[in-house]
Formats: sequence, C-alpha cells, structure tokens
Amino acid sequence: MTDNQSDISIQMSSTNGLPSRKESSQDPSVGRGTTVTFHNICYRVEVKSGFICCRKTTDKEILKDINGVMRPGLNAILGPTGSGKSSLLDILAARKDPHGLSGHVLINGAPQPANFKCISGYVVQDDVVMGTLTVRENFQFSAALRLPMSVKEREKKERIDQIIKELGLTKVADSKPRYSIFRLFDNLTLLAAGRMLYHGPAQNAIEYFKSIGYECEPYNNPADFFLDVINGDSTAVASSKADADLDNIEEHINRDKTLAETLAEHYSSSTYYRETKAILQNISLENKKKVKTICRQLTYTTSFFHQLKWVSKRTFKNLIGNPQASIAQLCVTIFLGLVVGAIFFGIKDDFTGVQNRIGAMFFVTTNQCFSSISAIELFIVEKKIFIHEYISGYYRVSAYFISKLMADLIPMRTLPSILFTCIIYFMLGLKPRADAFFIMMFTLMMVSYTATAMALAIATGQDVVAVANLLMTIAFVFMIIFSGLLVNLTSIMSWLSWLQYFSIPRYGMTALQVNEFTDLKFCPGITNTSQIDTNCTQVSQPYCTGEEYLKNQGIEATSWGLWQNHVALACMTIIFLTICYLKLRFMKKLS
Repeated sequence: MTDNQSDISIQMSSTNGLPSRKESSQDPSVGRGTTVTFHNICYRVEVKSGFICCRKTTDKEILKDINGVMRPGLNAILGPTGSGKSSLLDILAARKDPHGLSGHVLINGAPQPANFKCISGYVVQDDVVMGTLTVRENFQFSAALRLPMSVKEREKKERIDQIIKELGLTKVADSKPRYSIFRLFDNLTLLAAGRMLYHGPAQNAIEYFKSIGYECEPYNNPADFFLDVINGDSTAVASSKADADLDNIEEHINRDKTLAETLAEHYSSSTYYRETKAILQNISLENKKKVKTICRQLTYTTSFFHQLKWVSKRTFKNLIGNPQASIAQLCVTIFLGLVVGAIFFGIKDDFTGVQNRIGAMFFVTTNQCFSSISAIELFIVEKKIFIHEYISGYYRVSAYFISKLMADLIPMRTLPSILFTCIIYFMLGLKPRADAFFIMMFTLMMVSYTATAMALAIATGQDVVAVANLLMTIAFVFMIIFSGLLVNLTSIMSWLSWLQYFSIPRYGMTALQVNEFTDLKFCPGITNTSQIDTNCTQVSQPYCTGEEYLKNQGIEATSWGLWQNHVALACMTIIFLTICYLKLRFMKKLS
C-alpha cells in the first residue's frame, strides 16, 4: 500500500492460523464467527538513555486507552511508523510481554485461552515467511505443523486451495508476491502516537474524515490519504496549516503530536466511539467472571518427529533455493586445497619436510576454524521467522535446532572437510596409510564441528551479524596463538599455560601431528634406532624420528595421545551446542 508498510490486516475467521469455514477442533470459542474485543488497553515501556555510568530510565507511552471490536471478516490496523499498531496487534494475539500492559482482551466475551497464541494467526507488518518458498509452499508448511495430524493430506490441500482462492492469490500461488487487499477490508483501525483516530467500517472512513474537514481526492488511494492526514502531509489539510514552514525537527514532532491528539479528540466525540464503548460495556456486563491474568502456554498439534521432518524439509529446500553460500564454500575449499597442495607439494622425509608438514597442518586447522564463521548467520538471519513460528506453536525449539544443525553441518562442514582432505593428502604426499588418511579427515571434521558450535554459541541471540563476527574473530586469534606453532607450549608460563586447553586449533594440530609423525624417520640412511645418535650428529638435526619431534613439543606419541584430542573436541562441541540451545530456548520471544 505504502512504501513504509504501514498497514496490518487481521483475518478473524481463523483455525490454527488458517482461515476456515469450520470451527476449531481445539477450542470451540475460537473459530468461524469469532469476535475479539479489547478494553482500555494501555501499554508503557521503559526507555533507557545516556551512558552506562549515568543512564536514565523513563517510561514511554506506546498505547493510550485503546478500545475496539473486531468482528469476523478482514480487519486492518493502519498508521505511520511508531503509531503503536504492531504493539496493539501483538497484544490482541497474546504475544506481548505483559510487563507495562493494562486492560484486557476478550474472545467472544471470554478471556483468551492460555494457548491463544498457538491457535490464532495474523498477517504481520514484516515478512516472516521464507522468501525462497512460494505462497503455496508457505501455506503447506503452516498446515503441516499447525493442523492436527488427524487431518488428512487431501483435506489440508483443500483447505490451502480454499484460502488461496478467498484471498485472491490463485494466479500467484506458485510465485514468491505482494498483493493489495485494502479494498477487501471490512473494519479499519487508524492509530497515531499510540492513540486511536478511527475505529469502524472501512467503507465509512472516507466519509468520517470528510465530516471533520479532510476530503480525499477521487484519484487518491484511501490508504495513502489516511496516512497523509495523520502525517499532516495531505493537500486536504494544507490550507489549515498555520505553520507552513517549521524551523527544526523538534517543532515538527510537537506539531505531529498535536495533530494526533486533535484527531483522537475528534474520534472520541464521534458516534463511532460511542457505539463501540456501548458494545464493549455490554460485553463486560455479560462477562460476569472476573478477568484474571492467564498463564500463557504453548501447545503443539503435531509430534516432535513430524515437526523435525517438515522443518528439515523446508530448511533443505531453502538451502537448494539459495545455493550461492554452499557452492561458494565448496569452490573456496577446492581452491584453497589446490593452493596448499601446490605450495607444499611432495613433502620429503627430512628436516625441511618437518617444517612443511607443520606449516600445512597449521594452515588447514586455521582454515577450518575461520571457514566456520559463516555459521554465525544460522540463527541470526531467520531470528524473526523463528520467534514468530515458535510462539505460534509451529514447532518445538529442539526440532528447529536439530534441523538447522543438520542443514549446516552436512553440506557446509562435512563435505568441505572431505574434499579438503582428499585434495591435500595426496598432493602433499603424507603418510601412505589408509588409517592415517581417514584419521586426518575425521580430525578436520571435528575441528570444523567444534568451531561451528562455538560460532553458534556466540552468535545465537545476537541481532547484528557484525558483532558476532567480531567476537568470533577475536576468539580465534587467541586460540591460534596457543595452537602449538607460533609458540612452544612447554615454554609458556604456568599462569598462562591453562589457556591452551581452550584452543580448538591446538587439539586439531596435536591430533594431526601424532597421526602423521608417528613412525616417521627424518635422518637419511637410518635402518634401525641404534644408528640414530650417530647420523643425527652428522646431519646436525635436533631429532631424527617423529617421536622425538613430538616429545620436543610436549606431545604424547601414543594412541591416547591421539584420541584424547578428539574427545576434547567432542566435549567442547557438546558444551557449545548446549549453550546455543539454551540461549535459543530462553531467548526473549515476546515483543
């Protein structure tokens, strides 16, 4: 309608989030013919300003004494940015933090059910659907998770087709669109500065504004006209402006506040306001039970595995619809593998070969860590979608969490690790043993999984990708210092040496070194260990076997010395993923 998306529409005939001609199977009070009334809604929030040391907290009024009735049909809330329309909608849908909220909402004259947010749906201001899916696919996802599993697939398909037809979206059902539906609005609510300016039949709104001195030109879009009137920008109000030119922004804000208050006063003295108050009073009198604060709860109509199936299906479909990131990751992996293979090509079993092996191992472990930074977007980009769907009862946090992990770990972490190992292992000419090859591949996977888990633990709950990116980069820089290449870990002072146990690259480097250096000999002409001391003196090398090098680095050249690194990485992965899940589980989801 307008370029700032200042309208919200509500379909009052809803069952589990989908318009229907049948009543809800979960709650008979919520279905076809539902009437929502809201009484004396006021909402305040605490706003903090100033620096941390001298921060002040003030109360900001978002909504002031809002009353209304929304009957079956298409109800619209319209207003400029900051008018309070999203807050009102969240309150009506039981999705607003009750702190600072007063007044009550009734459904057919009764208090909202405890799980009202799960059995109601609404069209919000911002897009909270997958842009890579079509209209029909988004409806299918909603139907699969919000309708009971007892509903047959054929019935779900018929319900979806019915909704698409009712909304006039038949021609664009298999497209990714926007659609103007203002002419379909039955009831219109206008808000500005938290005050109600009009609440009544949509078709009567133009006549109402005409009666108070604002006339809409024949060629003007009604929605644009209402917003122009509220903003004081309409040609209809140009003649009534006493202050045509304002000198600063503060005066502009004050004028807008005065205009909103004036329009609110006009409405409060209108017949529409009196009729609405009379209806609300009758409903309050009929509802003899005292309205109590309801403990909100989430209910699910489908099982965990059904949710996991559908969320995973959508996640992989989204991955296929947006292949740029995964393809780019594979291309970069192949390119870096070839570059590393060319630089360290054909490593020899001498002292220079030791240096080249360590350099190659340091590069691959560091690359595995930094390539995992891309995982920080996993729970940030889709944060709004997740919050909206979770509080609507689509799925459990665990189902969403596991599906996202599968979609990221398999194509973005596992495949690159396999490719990377296959390319560099043979180009470098590392130990020609099958077990050593697969141990290296497994080690790179574990490093990638752990780094990804750490990225998710840090990024989950953040709103800005750049902040999470910065935190991850700082963490990896410190980890690389203790990886075992830049400094000999045995030489670090005791009060700092404990930091090495938090280094992901260190565990990867150590495992790769034990895997590669065990049973290797670097002094030419050696056939048995008795010749080591003489030959080492002749070639001036500090060590002639891989075991001696590992001992010099403080690394245990045993089977446990190898696998303890994988155990440590697995423990870190579990800890980080647990932190990520808990942050996702207890994230503030009510606005």
